[in-house]
Amino acid sequence: MDLLTQLRQDYDRFPADQTYRLYSEDVFFKDPMNQFRGVKKYQDMIGFISRFFKSPKLDLHNIQQTDRQIRTDWTLSWTTPLPWQPRISISGWSELKVDDAGLICEHIDYWNCDRWNVIQQHFPKKQEPG
Repeated sequence: MDLLTQLRQDYDRFPADQTYRLYSEDVFFKDPMNQFRGVKKYQDMIGFISRFFKSPKLDLHNIQQTDRQIRTDWTLSWTTPLPWQPRISISGWSELKVDDAGLICEHIDYWNCDRWNVIQQHFPKKQEPG
């Protein structure tokens, strides 16, 4: 199975049953909240998402590969376990670099919003009386 097909399948079932063998042992990961190296830490981060958040979903909108660069466009959503159960949504894209062995050696996520926007989504706006 080729890399793009496997990535599509991983997005479809995220965060369950991810294919970590697609990543080099020392993969570099970065997003607006985290930065680390190592497939084990990447696996731990996905595990945290599946344990802490309710109904996480990763919708893949586009995937394309040029030489050793893969770009995915996506929307990540989840329900935060607060009493009012806010549904949070972040759209963005990932840039993945593939090494000589055909493994993902770099995974950098970019968000179409800032961290403040994500925090604000947790608190519904009050309706003005009217």
